[in-house]
Amino acid sequence: MDDLPLGDLDAFTAVARERSFRAAARKRGVSASALSAALRRLEERLGVRLLNRTTRSVTPTEAGLRLMERLAPALSEVSAALDQLESARGDAAGTLRLNVPTIATRTFLPGIANRFLQAYPKITLEVVAEDSFIDVLAAGFDAGIRYDERLERDMIAVPIGPRRQRYVAAASPAYLAARGTPLHPNELLHHDCIRHRFNSGSALAWEFERDGETVTLAPTGPLVANSLDMEVEAAVAGLGVICTFEEPLLPALTSGALVPLLDGWNTEFSGPFLYYAGRRHVPPPLRAFVDFLKEERRMSTGRARAGQ
Repeated sequence: MDDLPLGDLDAFTAVARERSFRAAARKRGVSASALSAALRRLEERLGVRLLNRTTRSVTPTEAGLRLMERLAPALSEVSAALDQLESARGDAAGTLRLNVPTIATRTFLPGIANRFLQAYPKITLEVVAEDSFIDVLAAGFDAGIRYDERLERDMIAVPIGPRRQRYVAAASPAYLAARGTPLHPNELLHHDCIRHRFNSGSALAWEFERDGETVTLAPTGPLVANSLDMEVEAAVAGLGVICTFEEPLLPALTSGALVPLLDGWNTEFSGPFLYYAGRRHVPPPLRAFVDFLKEERRMSTGRARAGQ
C-alpha cells in the first residue's frame, strides 16, 4: 500500500460523504470526471468496490462504509497538519470572508487586518460590515465577529480586539444648557434621545448599572438611525442624548463637543470574539488568521507583564 495515492483516498471520502460526484466536485473545485477517475484507480488498486453508482444515486458499499469511517478522521488530521504548516510558514493563500458588526470596522479591526495582510500577502480578506445577526456559515462566510450574547452554540470563539468595552451616554453643551443635565437614568425618559436601530428592525434597550442597581430604558427622541456617524453628528448638533460605544464618541468628548453624562452608570461588557464552526478542517486562510490573533494576544500579554 506504500504507493496508494493520498489524493485518491481523499476523493473517495469526499464522494462517499456527499453521496454525489457533482456535489463533491463543487466542494473540491475539481471536475466530476476527475473524481470518477480517482475512484476507479482506488478500487482497482484495492481490488474491492467502494461505491455503488447508478444514474440517480451514489452510495458506499459495506466495504466503503468501513473504509470511510476509519479514513475520514485520519485525512482530516493530515489536512489540519498541512494547514498549520502552511500557516506557520506564512504561505497560507486564498480568501478569508468575515461578517462583522459595523463597530468593529470603526475601531479595532482595521489595525488587526492591516497587520495580518502584511504578514500573509497571499491571502485576500473580504469584510462585510453589517448589524444584522445572520447565520454566517449559511451566508458563505468563513467566520464572524460577535459579542458574548450573540455567539452561536457549538462554535469556537477566539478573543479579538479590546477585552473590555463600555457604553457611554453623552450630549452637547447646548442641549444640556437648554434641557438640563440628567442625574439618574430614569430622567432620560423626559429627554430627547438619539437611538440606533439594526438592519433587522430591532433596537437595543439602554441599560445602566451602578452599585448593584440596573435600569433598563426604551427612550424616545427625534432620530432613529442605523448609521453611527449620523447619530453622533446629531448629538453634537444638540438634538438629544446619545448612548453608544465609548470609542466612536471619544473625539467629540475630547474636544468638548459632547459632555459625558451619568458618571458611574456606564455599562461595561466583555469584548468581541471571532467565531467559526467547530470542525476539524479549518481553511488555511482562517487558520492563519486564528493563529495570528493568538500570537498577537500572547505578545500583548507578555508586554503587559514585562511592564509591571
